[in-house]
Amino acid sequence: MLLKELSSLASPLSSGQVDKLKQFTAELSAVQLAWVSGYLAATSEQGTSVVPQASAEQIMTILYGSQTGNGRGVASALAEKAQAQGYAVNLVSMGDYKARQLKQESLLLLVVSTHGEGDAPDDAIELHKFLASKRAPKLDNLNYSILALGDSSYEFFCQTGKDFDARLTALGATSISPLIECDVDYEEHAEAWQDSVLEAVKPLIQSAGASVVSIASTAQSVTSSFTKQKPYAAELLVSQKLTGRDSDRDVRHVEIELGESGIHYQAGDALGVWFNNSAALVDELLEHLSLNGDEQVSIGSNTLSLRDALINKKELTQLYPGLVTGWAELSQSQALLDISADKVLVREYINNNQVADLVHQYPASVSAEQLIGLLRGITPRLYSIASSQAEVESEVHLTVALVEDERAGVARFGGASQFLASAEEGQQVNVYVEPNNHFRLPENPDTPVIMVGPGTGVAPFRAFMQQRSAQGIEGNAWLIFGNPHFEQDFLYQTEWQQYIQSGELSRIDLAFSRDQAHKVYVQHKIIEQGETLWQWLESGAHLYICGDAERMAKDVHQALLDVAIKFGGKSAEQAEDYLEALRVAKRYQKDVY
Repeated sequence: MLLKELSSLASPLSSGQVDKLKQFTAELSAVQLAWVSGYLAATSEQGTSVVPQASAEQIMTILYGSQTGNGRGVASALAEKAQAQGYAVNLVSMGDYKARQLKQESLLLLVVSTHGEGDAPDDAIELHKFLASKRAPKLDNLNYSILALGDSSYEFFCQTGKDFDARLTALGATSISPLIECDVDYEEHAEAWQDSVLEAVKPLIQSAGASVVSIASTAQSVTSSFTKQKPYAAELLVSQKLTGRDSDRDVRHVEIELGESGIHYQAGDALGVWFNNSAALVDELLEHLSLNGDEQVSIGSNTLSLRDALINKKELTQLYPGLVTGWAELSQSQALLDISADKVLVREYINNNQVADLVHQYPASVSAEQLIGLLRGITPRLYSIASSQAEVESEVHLTVALVEDERAGVARFGGASQFLASAEEGQQVNVYVEPNNHFRLPENPDTPVIMVGPGTGVAPFRAFMQQRSAQGIEGNAWLIFGNPHFEQDFLYQTEWQQYIQSGELSRIDLAFSRDQAHKVYVQHKIIEQGETLWQWLESGAHLYICGDAERMAKDVHQALLDVAIKFGGKSAEQAEDYLEALRVAKRYQKDVY
């Protein structure tokens, strides 16, 4: 953009010099551009050529690949510590990093999460593919270290970090400290890794205090002062049921007031919500385990009652493998010991049970400190934001499905969804915004958009439409929505009808799966409307999918492949390449969970 303006302005440079400048800068990374900018500015001020104080070999490059923001947070904290110690730092998302720059790096620190079943997060996909390809260069001069983030509840725990580690080693790079694998309670391990790598780099890179040129990534965005670690105490305004009285699900429209916080968000972002466990669930656990809720326990440097710890600090609605294994040892139940010895059985068990189910099914004698030691800390839940600030200003809206199941005649609920569903008006809710730069409306407002969002996956598309409406954009918008029943489960029905009537929404296709003898899902609507959908894509439309990653997103992807084959005349391989090209061009974006 800058060079386009440069060539159009009255410039002291000749046309040949402008061409040379374009050619030169096109080959530079963000950090190199920043360095050149500082170098030229210093030269201009002093009137003579100056020798840069930080050579390329002295730059510490920190890359992060992050799906939910945890990786970015760890990498940013490391960058702050490194700069405080006088190092020149280049902090950048893997999605903004030019892979060919790798061969010029001497020190690379990576923080990367694993998404879904061993997949790289969105911003790490390209770098992950590049390193696995034949185009990846030898990296004999590279020193590196990796912090991998994951969830041990999944089979391919920290797989992306393991992949990066294996490939860098195979390409000749040298690890200056072993790969660290972190579970969801990663903070302590991450801090220890940050300290250890900063110690390990001392023989490799110079630190010269304030005299070192600090080179920050141009790709960094402004973040709120409220974070996961320091959330904002917001006020809940509304928790209203959207589904009908005869629906088999309870979906809530939740409105939260951000007050004078100054928090800003964009359509496509998520809201992190900290929650408290149900007091009734905690009482059930205490009674069954014959523990005194007033007994004092320690969590880190804090001392509090067991009841407070279970309500406010510990995860009770999600199991993890370490807890199953630990409880098996305490209970000495052969059945549970057999389960804990089989990874497949463990995953099946943790997907279908909670802590209360575990302690009921396999009795064990446990002390308060033992129980606290086995439980993981509460982690906030992320919800796709269902509003645009252009319309709701200081509010933020969510679409929340109450997670509910019955086991042995007892109702079990999701921790955060129950908290939001049962919250009363005026109740405090600790929140923060988690940006999602991989789920954004097109820069050109006239670009057509296709939105596929069954169930609560419709949430960000409500935000999209509010944003487009505020900008005065009409047409070129297509929603494909699905749920079980038209009369009971048509979320935000009135709003969609108004958008259709106003012309702001061009078309809507509905898949109510159980309103007829055969089940109809959103992927069936994609195939049914395949010719029109293909025409939209060929005319430049951006395609968005939000919702369940396990089945829906895969089924929709297959339907899109079928459309490309049938109406685009492509082979199966060409269809895959076509969708991949759309993804790379940011025309095929997913927000799946």
